[in-house]
Amino acid sequence: MPVSENSDEYWMTRALSLAAQAASLDEVPVGAVVVRDGVELGSGFNAPISGCDPTAHAEICALRDAATKVNNYRLTGATLYVTLEPCTMCVGAIVHSRISRLVYGTCEPKSGAVESARCTLDEPHLNWQVETTGGIMKDECGQIISDFFSRRRAEIRQRRKQSSGKE
Repeated sequence: MPVSENSDEYWMTRALSLAAQAASLDEVPVGAVVVRDGVELGSGFNAPISGCDPTAHAEICALRDAATKVNNYRLTGATLYVTLEPCTMCVGAIVHSRISRLVYGTCEPKSGAVESARCTLDEPHLNWQVETTGGIMKDECGQIISDFFSRRRAEIRQRRKQSSGKE
């Protein structure tokens, strides 16, 4: 059964394709897309290494892209789809950009700032409320991250083996 273009799964599939682009650049595979009224406003994927920019998380890149395209830093009424639970920096940017809804795939137990390590969006002093939905296509979103780090660990083991002279 085909997925509707207005469904969370449709847009999360788009975010996963962006995550694959990040992986192809040897970046942690996270993808994000900003959507309003069924139209993609902006997209991004992790690029802190290739861009020499510690703030180049997928969410930040997608928010910048969308804000530039609509010529407004406020993205009220938009939904941000991201494959991995956002960190504290990204949650701050989500609030400042006035994203109305956040949809993410899999949790990030070490630095997730929505429900895992912190519940930043629940802090009462925030001047903007963001509706959140987690777990959309969580298996697929988790798998791309797991595969990436498994491959990375195998590459490190191989390099160590080669440098020690043991083949």
